[in-house]
Amino acid sequence: MAPPGSAHPAFSLGGLTIIGGAVGYFKKGSKASLGAGLVCGSLLIGSGAMISTDKQFEGHSLAATTSGLMSAGMGQRYLKTGKMMPAGFVAAVGAVSLAFHCKKALEWFD
Repeated sequence: MAPPGSAHPAFSLGGLTIIGGAVGYFKKGSKASLGAGLVCGSLLIGSGAMISTDKQFEGHSLAATTSGLMSAGMGQRYLKTGKMMPAGFVAAVGAVSLAFHCKKALEWFD
């Protein structure tokens, strides 16, 4: 059975986050990028799996929390460095993901 449409953003962002963390590690040797990418990406993929089952509210809440943390962390980095890549981009995508998953979590709130 295919996952519902609202799970796709969590799966996609999770996969891209893991890949981005790996790229940061291989290009700059950043263990922090690798660790954060693996943790945040895994949480997003896990939230997509939850959304695909009967735990839509919990899955969207986890995805919103993870996206918010990514956005806040990278937003601070963007303000400090002024560099759009990767900090500004990740902060912006995280903010969009946060808004989407908050909206979806409220739809599933009992």
